[in-house]
Amino acid sequence: MKIIRVKDNKEAGEIVSDILLEEVKANSKVVLGLATGSSPISTYENIILKTKDQKIDWSGVTTFNLDEYKGLESDHIQSYRYFMNEKLFNHINILKENTYIPSGLINSDEEAKKYDKLIKEKGGIDLQLLGLGINGHVGFNEPGSDFEGLTSIVDLTKSTIEANSRFFENQDEVPTQAISMGLKSIMSTGKIVLIATGESKAEAVKHLVEGPISIEWPCSILLNHQNVTIVIDEGAAKLLK
Repeated sequence: MKIIRVKDNKEAGEIVSDILLEEVKANSKVVLGLATGSSPISTYENIILKTKDQKIDWSGVTTFNLDEYKGLESDHIQSYRYFMNEKLFNHINILKENTYIPSGLINSDEEAKKYDKLIKEKGGIDLQLLGLGINGHVGFNEPGSDFEGLTSIVDLTKSTIEANSRFFENQDEVPTQAISMGLKSIMSTGKIVLIATGESKAEAVKHLVEGPISIEWPCSILLNHQNVTIVIDEGAAKLLK
């Protein structure tokens, strides 16, 4: 596991955007796994600026997002499809038909697992971007998630609902379920880059870096991946030995 320490989320965005853009420049048909939430916003802002400055071509790139809220239409202002369009896709020359996000209208795990089949058909994800939940979740794989899990419908914990309520009018509006790539889906990707900033992520980062590997801290499974880079600030790193 490679650890890059940064000053803040702004610097994390500068570094992680370069990592993703190097993948795009090296392989015009790269398959990227993307994330939502507050952590990657500065990364996407930097990607937009650097794409324009460096005239980077995204027309052959395919993307797969980790998750989507169950019950939200793709045009809902709080859906992750809407987020990705607003924060990235509308500002680069990627083809929308090459950007995949689980449907919020999926009603069964059998239907959800078709997402993994589609990823496989596209050759697999070359690089996956991750955020980190305060309880150690990656994607929406909450504590107790099966390490062998594929894309499925998942229940969100109280702490995740509370953390995500800042994006909604109030906590009651936050969906209680999501469709999320499973931990096995994430572990099947070629490379992983994870962003964690702020003291609220410190305990999760400690388990991520120092283990032990446990379903109580889903992020700890990344210790078994062969190519993981984590980008953390001093707040997130404060509990590391």
